[in-house]
Amino acid sequence: MFQQLFFNGIIAGQIYILVALGFTVIYRTVKFFHFTHGVVYAAGAYLAYTFFILLKINPLLCFILSIILAAFLGIVIDRFVYFPLRKRKTSNLVFLLASFGVFIFLQNLLQLIFGAQILTLRTGPVKEGHYFLGAVFTDIQILIIVSSLVLFFLCWLFIQKTKIGKAIRAVSDDPIGARVVGINSEKIIMIAFAIGSALAGAAGILVSLETNIEPTMGMNAILKGIIASIIGGIGSIPGALLGGLFLGLAENLGIWHIQSGWKDAIAFAILILFLLFRPSGIMGVKTEKEKL
Repeated sequence: MFQQLFFNGIIAGQIYILVALGFTVIYRTVKFFHFTHGVVYAAGAYLAYTFFILLKINPLLCFILSIILAAFLGIVIDRFVYFPLRKRKTSNLVFLLASFGVFIFLQNLLQLIFGAQILTLRTGPVKEGHYFLGAVFTDIQILIIVSSLVLFFLCWLFIQKTKIGKAIRAVSDDPIGARVVGINSEKIIMIAFAIGSALAGAAGILVSLETNIEPTMGMNAILKGIIASIIGGIGSIPGALLGGLFLGLAENLGIWHIQSGWKDAIAFAILILFLLFRPSGIMGVKTEKEKL
């Protein structure tokens, strides 16, 4: 039983990692809680459903197209909602309210287009899982783990080693100084939204391979992503990895002797305890000063 719960925690943690990672990239660049990130996650799942189930497109091409369109959706949200607010030097509270408004609008738009019924990407017969150290896992779960870790590594490599990645870090740490040295901050913000939204879309696609798709799936995802980011140290890429993995394990091991419906309560209890007793985060990551 313990082995299975531990493995389930790792699987859940991979999804939280991707959501937290995308949220982190965007948050560090624009400095406000982009709640619409959750509906981009849901949109990724619905895009994959459209391409794979409705249009019968090759699975790999379906994955790539869905991620690209999720990135484009993030750019559209920033250009048409957040950019005009930035030009007016609006307060973070207004950004937060705008983000909630866009979240509700897009969530209802998904429901209008696809309906409120539960959908799935799963096709064909159910295959028997693999047994390892007392736990059972499927090919899809292996795919989720591998894909999540590969995307995490590629994102980290891009942020740390490329010229654009260094520009993102510069804008994150000192927006005024970045503009002084000739960095186009608006272009960098647009790229950050594209990267973060692509990661959210990828997480939505991966989770839809194993669970059902519904219009409201984004709210739970963004809440878990934010909690994972805060636990790991908001703004830190290694923190997103550790925070997501820690949250996934804590949720699943926490229901060892209680009902699975308590997962969300466990997640929020962890957040409250963390804020009360461990404000510096996992690995001592500081929330605002830590670099990407």
